[in-house]
Amino acid sequence: FKPLGMNDSGFAVAESQRDRFCSLYRPTNGAQLGGAMANPFEDRPTGIQLLDPMNESAYLKMPNYLSGGGGLVSTLSDYGRFCQALLGGGELDGQRILSPKTLAYMRLNQLPQNKDMAAMGQPVWSETSYEGIGFGIGWAVVIDPATANIVTSVGEHHWGGAASTFFWIDPVEDLYTVFLTQLVPSSTYPLRRELRARVYQSLID
Repeated sequence: FKPLGMNDSGFAVAESQRDRFCSLYRPTNGAQLGGAMANPFEDRPTGIQLLDPMNESAYLKMPNYLSGGGGLVSTLSDYGRFCQALLGGGELDGQRILSPKTLAYMRLNQLPQNKDMAAMGQPVWSETSYEGIGFGIGWAVVIDPATANIVTSVGEHHWGGAASTFFWIDPVEDLYTVFLTQLVPSSTYPLRRELRARVYQSLID
């Protein structure tokens, strides 16, 4: 994190930052933590309830295991710098974290025979499509927007977290988007699909 100046990112919330931490919520009906809704466009929840209060969260203490696949706490500004570095070919403000060639390889679909994720498994905790979406190194990669039924570019890469958080990077349009919220599970509401549609509808050149 230090090369990119991501000073608010880590596996625990520092004492000095606790007043900036957000509580975690879940719907009072509909989707429940532990499984995805059969259809995220039906039976939308009518309310939310507190699940993990900010002043009692497990993220206030450093975990025993620092996972390479999840568990970070961050801010919009910090994660935006990370995405800027990736969009900039692996470098930001003179600090390089990846070579352009390595990043290009990470953006390629790594699944066998260029298959999409639908051929390899089923969606869990998310309203986003697996059809037309491959997987690179560290993120999903769009290989066919029409099959995925989303408005985006071929090669756009993205991933999200359990609390409906989401980011995507589109090298074709030279844009990135970071969306942070505190609502579990990610299948509660089609935030990601609707956000994508609105962002791309706003592009005029």
